[in-house]
Amino acid sequence: MSGRVVTRLAPLVLVLAASLSACGGDTDTDPPATDQSSSSSPSDSDSGSSSTGGGAAVTVTREGDSFTPNGERVELGVDQTLVLTIEADEAGELHVHSTPEQEIAYDAGTSEHEIVIDRPGVVEVESHEPDVILLQLEVR
Repeated sequence: MSGRVVTRLAPLVLVLAASLSACGGDTDTDPPATDQSSSSSPSDSDSGSSSTGGGAAVTVTREGDSFTPNGERVELGVDQTLVLTIEADEAGELHVHSTPEQEIAYDAGTSEHEIVIDRPGVVEVESHEPDVILLQLEVR
């Protein structure tokens, strides 16, 4: 039984560790920028996810049929905004399997989209062509 608990807690520990490491070392006290020019900031983490004052942010990259991230779990609060920046070499559509379902159409290039989930649970964000789960939003 304890192995199952460790398996379930491992993604949570990884997300928390990444969040804590993203917070250290920067003494800049300015609030997060709200203009579009900040979306390509070199301070983005390798996984493309970060937490901002009132929400979270994830960068999704599509190169052909390859996506990054691939199955990453992101923690959100109920009604917390997730800003999804999509950098794609071709147009496509993502599906957010919430209730009700949400669809995010995007063009080639960089675009920004907001997702808000109003119920607790785990919500998958995926592409259907190709069939890839990009994110698992753990909403609490």
